[in-house]
Amino acid sequence: LVIMNISEHWTRTRAQEGKPKNVYGALIGKQAGRDIEVMNSFELEYSIVEGQVVFIREYYTQKEEQFKQVFPDMDFLGWYCTGDKPGAQEVAMHKQIMQINESPLFLQMAPGGGNCTELPVYLYESVIDMIEGQARILFVKLPYTLATEEAERIGLDHVARIVSGGESSSSKTADQLTAQHSAIKMLAGRVKLILQYVKAVEKGELPHNHEIMRQIKSLSHRLPVLQSDRFNPQFLTQCNDVALMTLLGTVMKSANNLNQFVNKFSVSHQRQSGRRMRGLFL
Repeated sequence: LVIMNISEHWTRTRAQEGKPKNVYGALIGKQAGRDIEVMNSFELEYSIVEGQVVFIREYYTQKEEQFKQVFPDMDFLGWYCTGDKPGAQEVAMHKQIMQINESPLFLQMAPGGGNCTELPVYLYESVIDMIEGQARILFVKLPYTLATEEAERIGLDHVARIVSGGESSSSKTADQLTAQHSAIKMLAGRVKLILQYVKAVEKGELPHNHEIMRQIKSLSHRLPVLQSDRFNPQFLTQCNDVALMTLLGTVMKSANNLNQFVNKFSVSHQRQSGRRMRGLFL
């Protein structure tokens, strides 16, 4: 999601300005020790003072209050910009960010650059080293891994298919959900068959087979415990989320149909008014 946000930010700015231009923004996410997860980002406003980029602190403060209301468990982790490699200007901007976070991350994307087999995205952390008797800030590359959530994969898959013009074809997500539904349906059928066998053995309709019963017991321990106190709240939450998404889709479809109806009614009303006016002039 962060890479998509930065790419959209740079593309939109290029389209508005008519030429490539560096963009800047903030990174938010979670941190546990040395493990950092960058989950989202937002743009930062700035001004040019004597050829140097100066971030507008008031704008950041306002955005921080907004994202804290939506993502209370996320913190400010660092900043991003576009460019080929860090230079003196990036070091100066990093010093401004250090007033907010003592050890911020720096993510840089090179649009259209980099190796074709790798993403042109580089993550840095800052270290202070003594060079010629002076303390200077140096950027050190950090290894990272890309991770996506299920909602992000579904959204990107549908967006990619809409852009490519394949709206009528079924998406990979739909095929995957269909396969999962078939697998769950088959599992439910097999579990029901095992339950019928156990009931038949209890009633004496079938002979008692110790080996089969041991296998059934081993299988039952592998299945999740559905009556636990932690399952019901999570299950109800997921059901509510799915129902809400379905309701939102229905509302959007109804609004679209209503909008089309209003447009057609307006066109028809204009035509009828034109005919009446022509009849009066005749």
